[in-house]
Amino acid sequence: MKAITTLTVIALIFTVTSIGSVKDSTTLDVSHRARALHPGEVVVIQVKLSWLPVAIRASAFGHSHRFFPSRSGEMWLGLVGIDLDTKPGEYPVILSVITSDGQNIQSTYILTVEPKQFPTRNLNVNPSFVNPPSDVLERIQSEALQVAEIFSNSSAERQWQDGFIVPVEGPSTSSFGRRSVYNGEPRSPHTGTDFRSAHGTPIRAPNAGIVVMTADLYFSGKVVILDHGWGLYSYFAHLSEYDVIKGETVRSGQIVGKVGSSGRVTGPHLHWTVRLHEARVDPLSLVELSSNLRVDD
Repeated sequence: MKAITTLTVIALIFTVTSIGSVKDSTTLDVSHRARALHPGEVVVIQVKLSWLPVAIRASAFGHSHRFFPSRSGEMWLGLVGIDLDTKPGEYPVILSVITSDGQNIQSTYILTVEPKQFPTRNLNVNPSFVNPPSDVLERIQSEALQVAEIFSNSSAERQWQDGFIVPVEGPSTSSFGRRSVYNGEPRSPHTGTDFRSAHGTPIRAPNAGIVVMTADLYFSGKVVILDHGWGLYSYFAHLSEYDVIKGETVRSGQIVGKVGSSGRVTGPHLHWTVRLHEARVDPLSLVELSSNLRVDD
């Protein structure tokens, strides 16, 4: 398991938009935790304050991110996802802290994304496995739009609490980000993590959430999508059966379905995708970083 890196800076205030005096000694002690600052990683942004704000939000990678307080209230935490296709470079995280007397204190924290080379595999397979028949193309496009619409939303309520767990006991293939070339034709990178599991293995919800889709899709077979809140989603594919219904609220560890081989796969396994404000991130990054999200300061 890779070590989680931590970087801390004191982010000086450059903007105050309110009437009234600024808090005494107003600085934001901002830091981050991440396995690495690579495409496909989850980053925990940490803001430490000596006074209690009303709310903290951040703008990063084109999305707004909410923060929540630790148990002591001295540390506020927010999750940011670095999408799989993010180019190397410096990216600002613009923090906005609302104080009890109505001040809006803003500060910028820089994340420096480094390049990462994902593995590529070349496979020769039956052409029918690569190129679906023309009579299902409309179905495929419609299903893709439905899923994209779900991921584009950010529900107001945070369902998840504390750390995320792996959904099955089977070993992970750690195939996130891998590029595949089928019969000489490059395909989209693998945006989830696969787990080797026998047919019928129970799948546990990695955290609390609301079921927003149960469907049988052309490529992914039987799927369950959980909305964990605040733009965070889990997508489970190739199930043999569902154990939940759309609209149901599930708790962490609750069985949501069973492993199968439905859809365009060659054998039973679980495919787990995570989206964080539409960023395609490695589920194992989320599991590793969230193990101590609600720290006591």
